[in-house]
Amino acid sequence: MILDAFLQSLSAPDCPTLSPPLRALWFDAKGDWNAAHKCVDDKSDPDSMWVHAYLHRKEGDLSNAGYWYGRAQREPHKGALEEEWREIVEALLGTP
Repeated sequence: MILDAFLQSLSAPDCPTLSPPLRALWFDAKGDWNAAHKCVDDKSDPDSMWVHAYLHRKEGDLSNAGYWYGRAQREPHKGALEEEWREIVEALLGTP
């Protein structure tokens, strides 16, 4: 999937077939933090842990976010949440 297709899918009522971390970001963009968290809560791959960190940062639980950034071997993002969301989506889709 390319970025434009992912962004267009956000207007659909149902999530397309995506990896758990991308599925989480899809639900997050739709305003469903709980569904997003469920997608990555029990995953141990670096991409899922990165999204997990982002979700806890968005929630405001910076301590928990820091734990997950560490597990994902990522530095905590310092910019806007929207910037981080897009950065993660682009990385997971393999787009520059």
